[in-house]
Amino acid sequence: MRIVTRPDFDGIVCAVLLYEALDVKAPVVWVEPNHVQKGLVDIQNGDIVANLPYREGCALWFDHHYTHQIDEPFEGAFRIAPSAAGMIFQYYQSSFQRDYSELVQAADKIDSANLTLDEVLHPEKYPYVLLSLTISNEVQPNEPYWNKLVELFREFDIQHVLDNAEVKQHCQTVVAQNDRYVDFLREHTRLDQQVSITDFRPFDNPPGGNRFLVYSLFPESAVNVRIRYEDPNKDIVVVNVGHSIFNPKCNVNVGLMLARYEGGGHRGAGSTRLPVDKADKAIRQIIDCLVKNENNECWCFVFRV
Repeated sequence: MRIVTRPDFDGIVCAVLLYEALDVKAPVVWVEPNHVQKGLVDIQNGDIVANLPYREGCALWFDHHYTHQIDEPFEGAFRIAPSAAGMIFQYYQSSFQRDYSELVQAADKIDSANLTLDEVLHPEKYPYVLLSLTISNEVQPNEPYWNKLVELFREFDIQHVLDNAEVKQHCQTVVAQNDRYVDFLREHTRLDQQVSITDFRPFDNPPGGNRFLVYSLFPESAVNVRIRYEDPNKDIVVVNVGHSIFNPKCNVNVGLMLARYEGGGHRGAGSTRLPVDKADKAIRQIIDCLVKNENNECWCFVFRV
């Protein structure tokens, strides 16, 4: 039995709860949704898949993404919700020895991007927000750190987690990165009507930073498209799209739109990975769709680029 989830704050909390509720001994398998969709992840009998698309063969599945809905029967839980962790918490609510309600509320808030302007500009004042920004798979995987967070949250409250020397170092790095990230965003973001486009492809190693900052820097933008190479090989282009959390005027269901390009996600945020030879065409189509800003929830087909 293994826990298979993704490396973000929701995934961390999912792992904490599943370890506490079930007799799982194996280490967490950290993967990205797109890799599951493309069949690149070996899902084994007995695996518990959380915060990811469903894969046949798993024993339990928990998810909340709009584009991951399925019609076949399964064990576990699915619904459109602020976080997958919240669903697991309800599913096993009588199985926990500790009170994880505050941790789950933080997962709900952060994964649904229900943040204030002050939380975005000054995450160092908000412990859960700050810690969530230390969890990223964009620059390079850091499985030992993700596993460390799971271990810490199983035993300690947020203040004790932040007092850990390794966590403290990551938090200090995030605060320092934020100042530089503002300059990167201003230099590499352009506007196409109400769509802001941040293109980090000129970088061999794209800068990391608070993904919500762009919404505060470009308040006229209703949605952001962020583009980068997956790694220095530059054969895969990653496209992240998100509704502005301060200017809620985007009518496009992002997850549904990106499902046309073998991606997916929520109504307000999602991502896809594109072969470099097909990326420019797909990105232009994505931007055109967002500029038109039409409700796309009547789409009933999947388009492959």
